[in-house]
Amino acid sequence: MQAWETREWFADFLDTLNRHDLDDLRGMLDPAVRRAHLPAGADAWIDDYADLLHGFPDWQWKRIQVLVEDDRLAVHLRAGGTHTGPFAHLAPTRTRVSIASFAMYRLERGRIVEASGTDDAAQIRAFLR
Repeated sequence: MQAWETREWFADFLDTLNRHDLDDLRGMLDPAVRRAHLPAGADAWIDDYADLLHGFPDWQWKRIQVLVEDDRLAVHLRAGGTHTGPFAHLAPTRTRVSIASFAMYRLERGRIVEASGTDDAAQIRAFLR
């Protein structure tokens, strides 16, 4: 993909995340996607995102910056939502959470094959304690 196509792909990816469309999200992930320090595979990614949405049904992502080089994206995002459902074994607190996320993605054939970054459950749980 050209850099502009990758940027458009990422805009579609964020839209998919913000619509909470797990079926479309699966189509953007390689079935064996590798995630740094997290279980690999699209099923694990979908399960983790579903858990986040269960705890934060209003969760939304906002793009701050996207850099594209060849098959890689470096992204800075803001994300947030209100903790109204169980999340990571924590009962709802009604706390509004807002996090910064920095991530690196590698794409092949329009799917994420590798991901690493800071948008993890530990960062979110820190707000809830």
